[in-house]
Amino acid sequence: MRSTRLLRLLNLSIAVLLIVFLAAVYWYGWRALPELSGQITAPISAEARIARDALGVPHIQAGSWEDAIFLQGYAMAQDRLWQMDGMRRRASGELAEIAGQLAVESDQEARRMNLRNIAERQEHSLQPAERAVLAAFARGINEFIQTHRDRLPLEFTLLRYDPRPWTIRDSLLAGLEMYRTLTNSWRGELLKQKMLEAGERSKVDFLFPARTGYEAQPGSNSWAVAGSRTASGKPILADDPHLEYSIPSPWYLVHLKAPGLDVTGATIIGLPAVIVGHNDRIAWGVTNLQFDVQDLYRQDASASVRLEQDAISVKGLRTIPIALGLTEQGPLFLSEGGTQYALHWTAAESGGFTFPFLDIDRAHNWDEFRGALERYGGPGQNFVYADIDGNIGYQAAGRLPIRKNCAGDVPAASTGCEWGGVIPFDQLPRSYNPSAGMIVTANQNPFPADYAYPVAGNFAAPYRANQIRAVLGSRAKWKPEEMFAVETDVYSAFDLFLAQQVVAAFDAQKGDTGKPADPRIEQAVTLLRKWNGQMAKGEAAPMLSSLLYEQIRRRVAERAATGLGEAYQSYMAPAVVERLLRERPPGWFPDYNALLLRSLTGALEAGQKIQGSKPSRWDYGQYSSLQIVNPVEGRLPFIGRYFNIGPVAMSGAPTTVKQYTRRLGPSLRMVIDLGDLEHSFANLVTGESGQRLSPHYKDQWDAYYAGRSFPMQYRKVDAKNVLVIKPGAN
Repeated sequence: MRSTRLLRLLNLSIAVLLIVFLAAVYWYGWRALPELSGQITAPISAEARIARDALGVPHIQAGSWEDAIFLQGYAMAQDRLWQMDGMRRRASGELAEIAGQLAVESDQEARRMNLRNIAERQEHSLQPAERAVLAAFARGINEFIQTHRDRLPLEFTLLRYDPRPWTIRDSLLAGLEMYRTLTNSWRGELLKQKMLEAGERSKVDFLFPARTGYEAQPGSNSWAVAGSRTASGKPILADDPHLEYSIPSPWYLVHLKAPGLDVTGATIIGLPAVIVGHNDRIAWGVTNLQFDVQDLYRQDASASVRLEQDAISVKGLRTIPIALGLTEQGPLFLSEGGTQYALHWTAAESGGFTFPFLDIDRAHNWDEFRGALERYGGPGQNFVYADIDGNIGYQAAGRLPIRKNCAGDVPAASTGCEWGGVIPFDQLPRSYNPSAGMIVTANQNPFPADYAYPVAGNFAAPYRANQIRAVLGSRAKWKPEEMFAVETDVYSAFDLFLAQQVVAAFDAQKGDTGKPADPRIEQAVTLLRKWNGQMAKGEAAPMLSSLLYEQIRRRVAERAATGLGEAYQSYMAPAVVERLLRERPPGWFPDYNALLLRSLTGALEAGQKIQGSKPSRWDYGQYSSLQIVNPVEGRLPFIGRYFNIGPVAMSGAPTTVKQYTRRLGPSLRMVIDLGDLEHSFANLVTGESGQRLSPHYKDQWDAYYAGRSFPMQYRKVDAKNVLVIKPGAN
């Protein structure tokens, strides 16, 4: 009898706990999900609707562009409010206020970069039309916040705070955060300076070239093919910009329709309009230009520095004071080795951040598109264009400094390295209907060797761009859905070259000595000899090649600057290694074959520690596995893994079209058919929503992982939910 009572008590306790748990899930999770259907009122000029398709993408139909942008802000807040708040806090240096000690270092960098003051200055310099767009967007976000204070997303409950109202400045901060992400070149300047101090200038300069000579000129990836190369006879445009993996995605899909406006595509979280996509006549995509728009200046004891006192609020701790220095060149950004450096950055200059995207969204031809781009301030981008009339084009855009008396590749003295304005828009690289019938950008250097202005930047090696051009040029009659195979191509010409170099070195040594080789070496060479250069999961050779490259890169950098081999990182590093092995100049290594075989031995030793002593059993996909962690819920004990993705085996490499590292990869895939806009495709890495209980939290992941996509619904929208918005005040 007693055991029966205990069992009943135990069952009752479990039932109570389950009820409490389900109640908490409902109250803090399910109840916070947005209203996607029904009817609400909002301060707009005419009745509107937000129709969401099967992926939760909002298709907004409104009576004016102001109402459409207002409702874009409302819809984005429905899906991503905490992500938006986190982005503006990161840029303004206010993350520690909600996240505690872990965010202090991030806040300190943002404060020293002066992002809050830059946003304030850029707000004052906005054109009236730009201000109107950002203001309408802010009103929509605030409408959602004001009407949902009692059922905000779970993150606000877990971190115990409420979001403040959204402002125009907050959107500028979101834009500046992306600007910072795409243009942070100052670390490269410090690295090169350290290597110059420890090594030989000619060798260090060799490690940091601005070009290889093999760039595919007009490169993330973006391309357009003319109708002469497509099945429809009309252009196809593809875009898959590469950013750091995150959940939720940095992109948000949206369709805006109002009188004079009918555009669909993706925007960055915290920003209105459409950044990449298409309207009824043109399509466009972007990749990062990689031009250097930051310079560090050494400040000597006599430098004039104005100090401002600031403080960082830290959750659960005392406020941390911080002194911010301002100089003629820019904010006193960091102290390194006893030397202080000021940062000069185009984003901080008048017009450094502008927002012409609503005009881009409404452009109807190449001239109108370029006219809107002329006002674009940055970050510097490669814009690829196509239209329904059969034209394709390319335009570099952004404010790019003209350097005088210096290259900008290392920190400069406080005087003598001034900027002489920016390169005029009409003299930036561009192309229109090239005879090749294609335009390809993959972050490679697009500036010709005889360009009229000095060129500096952390441009990518040309492997991705060259492979895209080779594949696109291999045949005609391309169809839009066939572009996914190009976007997910994992062939690495560089890694195959490296494998062939090692095989040749092994054969040469064996021929010279006639002695049997180490069995491990022979097995590894056999793997590389049979390999076809595909950086594919489930294969051993790609892992061996990756480890081999790391060994060679480190040894090459050590030869240039002793003690800094591990520190050397550059987008151009693979091309540097290839050039060195092709040309084999004296003064670097007495025996390049010995270098290759020593590096192979080192790669085998490194791989053995990771996946065992038999290289034939190694798996590149496991070696390069990906895990995407939700920054808040993903770190919760016991249940955190349900908010994350992975670990999953991945294919691809830094030198493949599907550019991949454990940190970075394609953040959005988009293919637009200018012959039939209804035959266009787009997908994010994860999903439209930032809320785990939403069916759209990561419903796009499986397709992304498999290299598939989803139709971009445009004229025919299959609405699964419709929210009608009536004019009126709440």
